[in-house]
Amino acid sequence: MPATGRAEPPSRNVMLYGTEEPLPTAVELRTGPVVCLFEPELALLRYVKYGDQEILRAVYAAVRNKVWGTVTPRVSNVTVEQRASSFRVTFDVDCIEGDIDFAWKGTLTGDERGTVKYDFAGSARSTFLRNRLGFAVLHPVKECAGKACVLEHSSGLKEDGQFPDLISPHQPFKDLRAISHTVVPGLMAEVRFDGEIFETEDHRNWTDGNYKTYCTPLERPYPVEVPHGQQIRQSVTVKLVGQASGARVSRRVEVEVAEIKGSTAKLPTIGLGIAAGHAPMNEKETARIRMLKPAHLRVDVRMWEDGWRAQWDRALKEAAAVGARVEAAVFVSNNAEQELKQLPDGKDRVARWLVFHKDERSTQQPWAKMARAILKGAPVGVGTNEYFTELNRERPSVELIDLSCYSINPQVHAFDNESLVENLEAQADTVRTAQSFLQGKPIAVTPVTLRPRFNPQAQGAPEPLQEGRLPSKIDRRQMSLFGAAWTLGSVKYLSEAGASSITYYETHGWGGVMETGKGSPMPSLFPSVPGGVFPLYHVLSEVNDFNGGTVQPVESNEPLRSCALVLQKGRLRRVLVANLTAEVQPIVVDGRWLGNQARLVWLDEHSYDGAVRNSGLYGMNRGSLMEASGGKYRLALLPYAVVRMDRALFRSPPG
Repeated sequence: MPATGRAEPPSRNVMLYGTEEPLPTAVELRTGPVVCLFEPELALLRYVKYGDQEILRAVYAAVRNKVWGTVTPRVSNVTVEQRASSFRVTFDVDCIEGDIDFAWKGTLTGDERGTVKYDFAGSARSTFLRNRLGFAVLHPVKECAGKACVLEHSSGLKEDGQFPDLISPHQPFKDLRAISHTVVPGLMAEVRFDGEIFETEDHRNWTDGNYKTYCTPLERPYPVEVPHGQQIRQSVTVKLVGQASGARVSRRVEVEVAEIKGSTAKLPTIGLGIAAGHAPMNEKETARIRMLKPAHLRVDVRMWEDGWRAQWDRALKEAAAVGARVEAAVFVSNNAEQELKQLPDGKDRVARWLVFHKDERSTQQPWAKMARAILKGAPVGVGTNEYFTELNRERPSVELIDLSCYSINPQVHAFDNESLVENLEAQADTVRTAQSFLQGKPIAVTPVTLRPRFNPQAQGAPEPLQEGRLPSKIDRRQMSLFGAAWTLGSVKYLSEAGASSITYYETHGWGGVMETGKGSPMPSLFPSVPGGVFPLYHVLSEVNDFNGGTVQPVESNEPLRSCALVLQKGRLRRVLVANLTAEVQPIVVDGRWLGNQARLVWLDEHSYDGAVRNSGLYGMNRGSLMEASGGKYRLALLPYAVVRMDRALFRSPPG
């Protein structure tokens, strides 16, 4: 440590994605006209493509325990044989956790015709309960949504089907042996399943950006006992059928960000959650949140608990101190009428009431009607404190509410960086689907967090914290550049889709937008700078500069590599661009929103230390001027970097 006592900046990997551990490696596999990636660390086959056209997003096998937790695979003995137009990969996997001990051998093959086969042969080395065990196949949304497919059932019967456009609340396809869809004109991809009965769910219900076909059907009772010694064999085969009418398109080198057809949307009001697990904000923390300009602070009050009044009073005090109102998430019991009557009038202090019943996953009509009659001074909304799927399956009576709500996190099913990026686009589909049944009522997405706040499937007391692990609701990427880039993507997709308000994270602490003065409780696992802000603080601050403004829909031709948000308020215009990968990305930005000259400020590994330590200084950084060339701005963004581009209202003189 220097003589000044100033802590050294984190390592590069920690700045980028929160941990010293290297990112998973990927092996490119080619077979005939098909290319795909294999990630040995997760035994994951990813991005099965015909040219640029994605056939499948992923194929993998998973062991999920009795509360739907996924047992981390331990992969060993990987061998890869890549020939001119075929490949063979073999590996061993151990899934060991608690009373679960299951081992399986995987084999991946590809032939010169483009047929890819994934074999799974496993054995139980203990007796345990499982909710699911075996393959899952992910179809991409962009290539499949609203498109026709052919379903083959276990009886051999074939029928026509269609991938859902809006998010299907229930399984659109059941009893599957195979499913086929058009890849390009003249060419079909047949995906065949063996060893179990499969069915398909719309994974966007949990903001996973895909349709998932899995075993075993949910209509069968679970959990199921797997006895010691049981053998399980399955396979998934992807086969091309037909002849493409055109040439394959190669991967684009540059990422292009351009306008798409669609009307502008009003920028949602954006707020934060009260950091209930931490002490109230001190003077410095309060000043920083005031600079961020949140529209509201969310507080959760459980009306049957003795401490609800103290929590309520704290929320009012902190909200007033930062110039915000309160988003009141009120949880009631069967004694709801008496509980609701204890709440004060929300006039001028409450942005909205969100009412949940502690025994319901999505608030039902009696409580909505009661809340509407009792609560005063602010709009009353109901919905779910859990995932969008609960709202989608148990839709509220719109005539009884002023708005509806649900929460989002990208890690219900997958946890790696690429999967979190894949899940950004599906956030827009949740809003679009909710709009289809809410008849114009506003949509509050609250809260958005990187990790699940709790496991809605678990019963009883939460499991004790395991030594050497962070609490399950904490993600070390919260303090990283990845967290900032992901947050920008979330704001983009929710805003462009028409969300009315969004609540992100918390005010302070390791689930917030800045670290406490004391620093991380577990610095070896969450190596944040004590008293520093997290990079995502700056993203939210730069968006909130445009409170009351509008969002122009824009599209990236490579949405898994980059995204952009275009903001406008009066004469002011701002474009925020994020690199969503761990590699340097060349990005071309259409200059029509910014004119011929823009001022750029970079949030990347070079500016990380200053941005983390000096929230105000970063915000006052005037940046550097850049001229457009041929109406376009050509950028090179470092890994997980975000660049702010402001239109220069007054053109600088030459030289």
